[in-house]
Amino acid sequence: MQENDKCLVLFSGGQDSSTCLAWAIQNFTKTETIGFYYGQRHKIELESRRKIFSSLRKSFPAWNDKLGKDHLHSIPTLGDISETALTRDVEITFAEGNLPNTFVPGRNLIFLTLAAAVAYRRNIRNIIMGVGEVDYSGYPDCREESVSAMETALNIGMDSKFVLHTPLMKLDKMEIWEMGYQIGGAVFTDIVIEYSHSCYLGDRNLRHDWGYGCGNCPACTLRAAGYKGYIKKTTRAAKILG
Repeated sequence: MQENDKCLVLFSGGQDSSTCLAWAIQNFTKTETIGFYYGQRHKIELESRRKIFSSLRKSFPAWNDKLGKDHLHSIPTLGDISETALTRDVEITFAEGNLPNTFVPGRNLIFLTLAAAVAYRRNIRNIIMGVGEVDYSGYPDCREESVSAMETALNIGMDSKFVLHTPLMKLDKMEIWEMGYQIGGAVFTDIVIEYSHSCYLGDRNLRHDWGYGCGNCPACTLRAAGYKGYIKKTTRAAKILG
């Protein structure tokens, strides 16, 4: 029997999954996490996961009791069969339809399947994923219809009652920055900036006001634009209130 008060968050160590983790802690009594190493170029995100966990536990002591087991799994086969800029040292380009070659076919579908298998074993009903279809690189497995179809398939295939939550689905990057601030204030935002990782190239050498990254890949571009909009909106609101 699955429990309604527990959840499993797909946590990569990026901004979006970090925000989803905070959202999960806010909305469920117990939150477990799962992450994957699949041969990604930006495997530095796995180190980011560890630092974010440590920082959240230190900065938000009340969250400690809600944070449960972390599941980290290696699935190198995904990288072996993927000829993409996310799993190979090749230049990031855009194919026909403006889909970047950072798209790893089947990645989110595989992640959800494995997460559901772990959730099934752990008696967890709720699975949370930080995908969205507003500000994204055009990946088809980030769309609401893909997640909805996977929810149906998983429930049929495992004879279960999983609920796939996508709290960022209708948010742009600026709104994701806002959500993080609304949940954890400036402390949480600072943790996201300093420790989360989005850059597809795994660059942690360049420090920007929005965090670390090459500044040019699609992930960095989206994150930077969202932060710029967030700061402008925050500054404008402060002036009005002042």
